[in-house]
Amino acid sequence: MLSKVKSLGLQGIDGFPVDVETDVSNGLPKFDIVGLGDTAIKESKERVRTAIKNSNYQYPISRITVNLAPADIKKEGSIYDLAIAISILATNEENRLGKDIMEYIYLGELSFEGKVKRVKGVLPLLISARNLGYKKFIIPSENAIEAGFIEGIEVYPVSDLSTCVEFLSGEKIIEKVNPSSFQSVISKHEYPLDFCNVKGQAGAKRALEIAAAGGHNLLMIGPPGSGKSMLAKCFPSILPDLTFEEALEVTKIHSISGELDLKSGIVSTRPFRSPHHTASTVSLTGGGNNSKPGEISLAHNGVLFLDELPEYTRHTIETLRQPLEDGIITVARANATIAYPANFTLIASMNPCPCGNYGSKDKECHCSPAQIHKYLSKLSGPIMDRIDIHVEVDNVTYSDLKSEKEEEKSCSIKERVDRAREIQLNRFKNSKNYCNAKMSVSQTKKYCTLDKMGEEILRNAFEKLKLSARAHDRLLRLARTIADLEGEENIKPQHIAEAIGYRSLDRKYWG
Repeated sequence: MLSKVKSLGLQGIDGFPVDVETDVSNGLPKFDIVGLGDTAIKESKERVRTAIKNSNYQYPISRITVNLAPADIKKEGSIYDLAIAISILATNEENRLGKDIMEYIYLGELSFEGKVKRVKGVLPLLISARNLGYKKFIIPSENAIEAGFIEGIEVYPVSDLSTCVEFLSGEKIIEKVNPSSFQSVISKHEYPLDFCNVKGQAGAKRALEIAAAGGHNLLMIGPPGSGKSMLAKCFPSILPDLTFEEALEVTKIHSISGELDLKSGIVSTRPFRSPHHTASTVSLTGGGNNSKPGEISLAHNGVLFLDELPEYTRHTIETLRQPLEDGIITVARANATIAYPANFTLIASMNPCPCGNYGSKDKECHCSPAQIHKYLSKLSGPIMDRIDIHVEVDNVTYSDLKSEKEEEKSCSIKERVDRAREIQLNRFKNSKNYCNAKMSVSQTKKYCTLDKMGEEILRNAFEKLKLSARAHDRLLRLARTIADLEGEENIKPQHIAEAIGYRSLDRKYWG
């Protein structure tokens, strides 16, 4: 006898429909799964058979063949267990599963005792299926909260195989997942670090405020112990709140990676990812055997913090080129090419030399010119071009540490950042862009015009610092953000002068 049910597969961050076809015929008992499945799918034979038996249903002592169609697309994971089990049980008329089993899409991993366990990537799968016109889903109870944020679908959570069968046969009623409100989840998040905890460093704080206001990438250069890491960790506290659309994008990626908090069901704060400098290129870019998103994608709509940037391998640093320019990371593997979203703000820090004291006012540098050159040469010109703000961070003085002066709180800085972002949202309301750093060339020409004095300042800096065309455009965008922070409609000479000041370190360290 033949039966057929629906499930979903995942390619990158998008889902595609999968037909689970089961044929039970006479012959020696055998269970085969075809359709280009990975090892986890091949092993589902044992999970499904044991789960059916331990749920007190009759397992066919016949030749069973399961086909996962389309057969030319590779399928991964244990997400098909529930669909395979229902498809097998549907071949036996005694189970009275009914004709409407094809109305549902089934997602879930089965345990030996018949429990339906949580699976990764439910949110992107349901969103993709809804866009394709599917409306009814049966999923694990543990994934119910994240499914509640998707409108226009009916989701039925089940905790075990028996509950699912009884629901399909009409013996049991399962309440649909109640819709969840994003506003009920998002709240004033208390960040562990606030800018009021950082003594001094007014220049670095100003640079970070500009970076937050326009979405600009930033590099801090300074000796060990000057507070670079602490400043970076304070940075998320001044970023604008996530919109619901941004939160869904971030949640999709974290759901696929298995890092989603089950209690909230959605990511409500901007991600802050800080991979160690020993991280492999694959862990940063994504891919691997299971095609998981990497740290670059997990930082989407948030912050990627790379501490001690030159300590990363040059090859790893160069992988940042595409995402910093295009907002995506394309991972090419033997079996597939996948594009993951990677629209993040890069905050990086580094010492000026291996010992960290080059250029310090208080300590002597013991590095040779060759050692300093080798250390700095890990950062190529194209990478430095993509970092809009370069700021020096010196050691804090004893008087700064003991000062009774109250430092400005993050909430006050965030108010200015939010006002600047509101200006940019209105400016780019008819485009997909949302901040100055992501302006196209045509938008830069339209919104970043200079007066005669501003043009003269920029021309002199361009020739003196030997800047590239990319750096020229990024300077204009940076000046536009500085003007937005001051509420100015036009870019004034002081705005372009300040923007140039954040690129002058190019010549000091890499000139």
